This record gives sequence, C-alpha cells and structure tokens, in this order.
Amino acid sequence: MTAASRILAGRRAGGFTIIEVLAALMLVAIILPAAVHGTLLCMDTAAHASMQARAASLAQAKLSELAATGQFEEAMLTGDFGEQWPEFEWMAIAEPWEDARLVQLDVAVVWIRRGREYDVMMSTLIYDGAAGE
Repeated sequence: MTAASRILAGRRAGGFTIIEVLAALMLVAIILPAAVHGTLLCMDTAAHASMQARAASLAQAKLSELAATGQFEEAMLTGDFGEQWPEFEWMAIAEPWEDARLVQLDVAVVWIRRGREYDVMMSTLIYDGAAGE
C-alpha cells in the first residue's frame, strides 16, 4: 500500500461522510418532535389527573364538613376554597331520598382548565329521621 492510499484509508476510518451526517440529522429531525410532543402530552395528562385528584379530595372534605355540621339543610349552597385553592369552587344540593328519613347530599367541585370546565361530584345519604322511626 502506498503512502497516499494509507492516508486516504485513515481519513475514511476516522470520520463520517456528509451523507451519514445528513442522514443522522434527518433521523433526529423526525424523531425529536414526536418525542417532545409525547412528553408534553404526558405532562399535561399528569397535571389534569392531579387536578382531578385534588378536586375529589376537596369534594370529600366539603361533603364531610356539611354532613357533620348539618349545614346541608339549606336547599343549595355554593362557595370556594379560599386562597389555598382559588381555582376550585363547590356547590352542594340536598334532596329528599326515597326513604323520608334519608337525605341525599351531592357536592360538586368545579374548576376551569384551558378554557374548559371540569367537575367532580360526590354523594352521600344522611339519616335525618328520628331514632325511633
């Protein structure tokens, strides 16, 4: 092998051709946007699930509070959760149930995310009759 052919062989073994570099860049250009979109979609889904879980927790707490204090006697109640959870609002409705001694208490927690309204509703039955009935 001559000196010139050894130099050319050494250059080929140590680097990439322009075609290989362009092919790699094209592959990255195709895969990267899809990977970023998938990651953003996963993060958005996780944020929505977190909001839903928080709303369910707040609904359960409000339902327990209204049942324990007897405030559900009014036809319809509304409110918010103060400065701690400003994005959430609640609404409670008490209605008589099939058995006259029971009252169905529904609490809905509502929030707006990305211009769309979401809600979580929890219900319970509360005994409102006399003990001897």
